[in-house]
Amino acid sequence: MPLRISVIVPAKDAEEILPATLRALDQQTLTRGEYEVIVVDDGSSDGTAGVAEKHQVRCLRQCNRGPAAARNAGAAVAEGALLVFTDADCEAAPDFLERLTGVFEVPEIAGAMGAYHSRQRERVARFVQQEFEHKQARMARRTCINTVHTYAAAYRRSVFLENGGFDSHYTIPSNEDQEFSYRLAAHGYHMVFVPSAGIYHQHDKAVAEYVKRKYLLGFWKAYTLLKHPKHLTGDTHTPRAQLLEIGLVVPMLGLALLSLFWHDAAPVTGLMVLAFLLAGVAFSLQVLRRDRAILWMVPGMLFLRAASQATGLLVGFVVFGLGWARDLLEPGGGRPG
Repeated sequence: MPLRISVIVPAKDAEEILPATLRALDQQTLTRGEYEVIVVDDGSSDGTAGVAEKHQVRCLRQCNRGPAAARNAGAAVAEGALLVFTDADCEAAPDFLERLTGVFEVPEIAGAMGAYHSRQRERVARFVQQEFEHKQARMARRTCINTVHTYAAAYRRSVFLENGGFDSHYTIPSNEDQEFSYRLAAHGYHMVFVPSAGIYHQHDKAVAEYVKRKYLLGFWKAYTLLKHPKHLTGDTHTPRAQLLEIGLVVPMLGLALLSLFWHDAAPVTGLMVLAFLLAGVAFSLQVLRRDRAILWMVPGMLFLRAASQATGLLVGFVVFGLGWARDLLEPGGGRPG
């Protein structure tokens, strides 16, 4: 009987966290004969590959090329008709695979995404979890989505391969999953959110870690948006309020500095700060209901999120925009695929 599912886990220097991931995948409600697990060691300098071999799962090794290339390598050797992607810092709920892949009984569905959960008690991690729950609640109201993230993603293998897989220009975990789902959505493929397919993740624990991640996401989001400019106005995952916050933060900071020397700028600055705070009201109300102990940190974290993402976007547009402009000026040049 052919395998129905191939679970692909890219891993780099994941010796300490990978065992929990593999144990969770070994304890699924599906029978072990229905799925295989493939770990792709992306140039680790520790015992990541040894952990995979100890758990008796397939293990591929490659020089460090990033998770996008690692997932593509796993897909190339996968035997399942369905590809499930997760990460080395994730622990699947026991019914994760059953619930995530069950939706493919509908022939029209080409891709699916599960939901993030967290057991962490650190304040920053709890804030991050509230971010995801805010976005997931938005996606749960939709019958079709255009953003699938690879912490809990599933695709028909035929669809994945026919559409070229992930763009390996992404050399770190960033927007490679988003870009691929944008591509599928543009071709009319039907993708869905499956909130009952839960997976537990290790979120950022410190503010500096959070700011760095948001900056890098913004940087690579610039590359994504240069490829898919229609998504400048948003997608099914990102609330419009978050886009507004990103749009407000740069002029707000500029006017705040200007008001130090030109007092007439102060009222406009105040109005922009008020608009920024109002944009975060819906998220703040959710936090008030679900985890009110961290409500006090919401305004500051929303500001840091917007500022770091806006900075990453601006730098990314310059770096990638100049690179593509240079390519276009060369004979036979053009945008990377």
